[in-house]
Formats: sequence, C-alpha cells, structure tokens
Amino acid sequence: MNYKLIVYILSVLTTTFALSSVDLNKVFKQGKVVEANIFAVLLILVISQLVAQFIINFMEVSKIL
Repeated sequence: MNYKLIVYILSVLTTTFALSSVDLNKVFKQGKVVEANIFAVLLILVISQLVAQFIINFMEVSKIL
C-alpha cells in the first residue's frame, strides 16, 4: 500500500518536470494564462495517473509471475 503512494508522488514529479519544457501558452489565445495553467495542472494529473497505474499494474503482475 505504501509503495503506491510513492509511485504516485514520483509520477507527478516526473510529469511536472517533463511538461515544464512545453509552452502551453502558444496553444491558447493570447491573455488566457490562467486557463493555460489550469489545463497544465489537469494534464499533469491525468498523465501522472496513467503512468502510476501502469507502473503499479506492472509491479502487481510481475509478482504473480
């Protein structure tokens, strides 16, 4: 149970680091900085969730084998 929390935290940190180089302000209209930041946070959370679930599932399946 404790390793799941560590995996989630590490995936959020890694995703935040990876998306810090992407300039999302170019995707949004000029002056929509708040919306771009909210989108960035949601994107980080979604990608982190997917990565963490993949890692956790992979660890659980590898225990079975």
